[in-house]
Order: sequence, then structure tokens, then C-alpha cells
Amino acid sequence: MIARFYCPDTAAAARLAPGRTVVLPDEVAHHAAKVLRLRAGDAVVLFDGTGGEYQAVIVESGSGAGRRLLARLDAWHEVEREAPLRVTLIQALPGGDKMDLVIQKAVELGVAAIQPVQARRSVVRLGGERAARRMVHWRQVAVAACEQSGRNRLPEVRELLDLPDYLAGAPAVPLRLLLSPHQGARLADLPRPAGEIQLLAGPEGGFEAAEEDMARSVGFQPLRLGPRILRTETAGLAALAAMMALWGDF
Repeated sequence: MIARFYCPDTAAAARLAPGRTVVLPDEVAHHAAKVLRLRAGDAVVLFDGTGGEYQAVIVESGSGAGRRLLARLDAWHEVEREAPLRVTLIQALPGGDKMDLVIQKAVELGVAAIQPVQARRSVVRLGGERAARRMVHWRQVAVAACEQSGRNRLPEVRELLDLPDYLAGAPAVPLRLLLSPHQGARLADLPRPAGEIQLLAGPEGGFEAAEEDMARSVGFQPLRLGPRILRTETAGLAALAAMMALWGDF
């Protein structure tokens, strides 16, 4: 399988210049050379996150401490692997490193954007520099998931917000769903939406009643995923997979 790398600095002008050589970002070069053991002449695929991909070949420049890893762009392909549904997963922060799992799998399943929120029962509370570091990490998780899954458009991982702030400012979309373990419609009974979808998943212990009331007041309707209670890191992913099976490209 040909290795794929996200290279955001690969300018759009390169699409018009077959044979152009670009310098691989330091993290990409390290992963290619030290982890995957790629060498000059090996084929790779590069993408810049805005759609399409480049067929390329690894080349080297310099030696010793001055050695750099470059790639020669051979061909541009307008290939698209995005889902026909635009789903934003609004995920209340779970404990531990579960958010990594949620982001990784949501990207693989075709999510368009991920909005982390802090709810009252969120086990993890983030702010300041700690929140900034986690945002950088979560965006890198999304990049790695795109590289693995073949996606050429990078889903947005938005800045962390408190739930009330998100609900007060989120733009209205045709379908807003609030995952509920106790009540709500079945996904199979809902008509296919004509536009974007917002999917709201609670933390461990669920949302407090006041938070659910606030979500409903701005148009979120309860959605139940069967008779079993799913963990926070499972619920949103299960709903996303079901949507892709019913309305998407599964």
C-alpha cells in the first residue's frame, strides 16, 4: 500500500507543474524515513487537505545533517472520497484519551466537522494552555485518520467550547439530533435530510436536564439508538455509521 502524507504547504500551483519538487514537512519526513523506511525512488501520495491528491516520488537532497527529504510531483488526481452527508459531531468531552478514539473513527466514517464541548458532567475540564495543546493533538489525530482512510479533505476540528456557548451561537441546519438513551425517534423513521446534520453526544453520565432543555429549545430533537445504553465514545460513532448506511455511501 502506498504511503499517504498530509502536506498543507503543497501549493495549489503545483497542480499545474508536473515535475515540481516540494520539501516534505519535518514530521512527514521523519515518519517517512525513520518509521516507514522510505527511500529515494519510493512512490507516495501527497494531499493538502482541500481535495484531490498528488502522485509523487521520494527524492533526497544533501547529506548528513543537511539531508532533506523531498518529493517530486508526478501527477494530480481530482479524486474525491467525501461522504454525501455533511455531519458535524458535537462531542461532549469524555474521560481519558477517549476523544482521540472518537475523532479517529469519526474521520474514518466521513464526518465533516467535529465540535468538542464541555458539559457539566464532563469528567475532563480543559482551559488555557492545556486546552490549546489538546486541540493541536486532536487535529493531528484527524490528519492521521485522513492519511490512513484515503480522505483528501481535512475535517475541521473546531475550538473547544462550553456547551451553552455552542448552543447559543451554532448556525441552524435542517436536522439537529440529540442522542438520548431513554427517549426519542428512531433514525430509520426520519426522512433523509436535505442539508447538513448536527449530532450532539453527551458525556459520561449524560447531559443534565437543563442542558437537554437548552438543546431542545434551539431545535435539537432526541434520537434513541435502540434499547441498550451506549458509552459516550460509542454513541456518536454508532449514530454516524447508521446515518452513512441509511443516507450516505455505505
